[in-house]
This record gives sequence, C-alpha cells and structure tokens, in this order.
Amino acid sequence: MKVLIGGGGTGGHVFPAIAIAQALRRIDPQIDILFVGAKDKIEMEKVPAAGFNIIGLPAAGLQRKKFFKNLSLPFKLLTCMIKSRKIIKDFKPDIAVGVGGYASGPILRAAAKQGVPIVLQEQNSHAGVTNQILAKKASKIFTAYDGMEKYFDKSKIFFAGNPVRADIAEISATRDEALAHFELSPDKPVVLSVGGSLGAGTINKSIMAHIDEFEKAGIQLIWQTGKYYYDNIMAWLAGKKYTCIHPMAFVKRMDLAYKAADVVVSRSGALSVSELCLAAKPVIFIPSPNVAEDHQTKNAMALVNKDAAALLPDAEAEAKFFDEVSALVADEDKKKAFAVNISQLAVKNSADLIAKEIVQMVK
Repeated sequence: MKVLIGGGGTGGHVFPAIAIAQALRRIDPQIDILFVGAKDKIEMEKVPAAGFNIIGLPAAGLQRKKFFKNLSLPFKLLTCMIKSRKIIKDFKPDIAVGVGGYASGPILRAAAKQGVPIVLQEQNSHAGVTNQILAKKASKIFTAYDGMEKYFDKSKIFFAGNPVRADIAEISATRDEALAHFELSPDKPVVLSVGGSLGAGTINKSIMAHIDEFEKAGIQLIWQTGKYYYDNIMAWLAGKKYTCIHPMAFVKRMDLAYKAADVVVSRSGALSVSELCLAAKPVIFIPSPNVAEDHQTKNAMALVNKDAAALLPDAEAEAKFFDEVSALVADEDKKKAFAVNISQLAVKNSADLIAKEIVQMVK
C-alpha cells in the first residue's frame, strides 16, 4: 500500500501528520509512505527525523505585510503544480492525505486530477482555506471539533480528534518524578507557560512585567521562552536572583511539564489544545492574533463555551497576566471543573482512528 501525506509549514500540521504515518506503520510495517512538504519549513527536519521520506516543494503563502514577496508566488505555484504531477505519476499512491499548510494544495490537487482518492485532516475549529478548497474533491474529512458542517459536506465528516505525540497521550510519570525533573518544590504551586517552539512575544513580555509578583507569591514558573527569545531573556535576567522562575528555550519533556503543572498558560493552536485535553490541565489560553482568520481564538472559545478553559485576549495579557493566573492557581473549584471538563473533550486514539479508516478505504 502506498500513502502520500501532503502539507506542513507549522508544528500544528506536521506533528499530527507524523502521528498518522506512525499509526499506519503500526497497522502494516510494509506501507510505503511519502511526505510532500514545503522547502525550508519545519517538516523538512522533523519528518526525516521520524524515519520517513519527504520531498520539498517551493510552496509559500501570501505575505500580507510584504507585498513584493508575493510577486514570485505565481511562478512558485506553477513550479509546485508541475513537480506535484510528476511526484504523483512516479509514486503512484493508493490514497493521498492532506493535513493543511502551504504544500497541501498543489500535491492534493494533482493527486485528485490523476484519480487518486484524497482525504483531509483539519486540525482547527475554523477550517483552513486550502482544506475548504480541497474538500470538494475529498472522499473523507477528519475533524477535531464539533460544528464543522458549516465548512464541509456533513456526509464526508469523520470526527477523530487531533493526533498527538504518544508521550502526551499516555503520560506515565508521577507528579513527584515530574517535579524532581525540573527541580521544583512540591510545596509551592507550579505554572507552565508555553508559546510554541519559537515562543510568544506577548506571553514573554507579560511574565517579565510581573516576574517579581510571581516570585513574591511563591508561584513556580516553568517558562518556555521559545528559541527566538531565549538569549535576550537570559541577558535580561542576568544578575537577578529568582528561586521560582525556571526559563528554558524549549521544554523537551513536555509530558513531565504537564504532569508537574497546576495551571497552564498557552497559545491555542490546534495541537496545543489537543494536548491539553489529553493532559487534563486547567488552562488559560492567550490566542495569537497573528494567524489566519483568528482561528486560535475560535479554537479557545470552543473550550471556553464548555467551561473547559479560560481566555485572556492578547491585547489585555500584559496588564492582567498575574491577576488572572494567580486567581486560577488559588481557585481549587475552578481548577477541578476545568480539568474535568477539558478531559471530556480528549480523543485518545485519534491517529489510530484515522489510520484504520485510511487503510479500510484503500482496501
């Protein structure tokens, strides 16, 4: 069986795609899987590291703030279409899976034109433009949120949740082990702050504005600054003595970080939301305003409307950060309600559900 997986651009697209590929291999180790992504994007590093082959296309998105960069888009698109047709002709996939992102459009469109069945995986509560366009050609659309019939044909929708990494889906460590890993005290509350692998400027500024208040309140902070901000933050912290603040560029053991945390502060990308549902943690979402169609706010509101999380708008975060976080840390009833409600939205075997359906469709 040959399966082509197209798309990427961000971790939110790439990691679910890898999880689906790994689930397919668990069903049948002989399945031949080829990824097609965008050159110079995260998938070109992460997919080979996971043991899969990938071909890069010169795909790029529309630059809203850099007009002149858009002048080359028609040429890039034409190149992508020509190369995509050749990839489909050479690889001859039995099915093509689109996960959204820059490269998803050209390769999935080429597959459909050559008679290859296509399926889509939509991670967000607001469907991406690429997936909305491709949906007409798709045989099935795997979704992670309720109410997606406003974007897709209801008969094609298959609710499967978002595939996440196995270590998050099944956290086996105890809280004591998690606290010891980060050298944290079991006698003080723990807040985990994450803003993606590159970091979130607003969240970092908010912590810096209130860092003395966290220290005074004895609230321990696992602070994922992001690689982009780490050096500047460490330079800013130089000479300052804080016992409760634990900054790091990237949290490698996110399973232990979730286990240690009493409260999480996070952006609301689709993958983060799905991980937090599985980790069953009280969370305050600060949606990024710099994403298409403001889909992070829509992702967060899907949980807020079910009393499963809190939302702090990006524009208000710096002023209200400590008050909002410390209030939730101190409110045992709200923490318990959030944890119970968010856990009910988790889909534990998402990748396996999708993989089984793909295999069944091919058979």
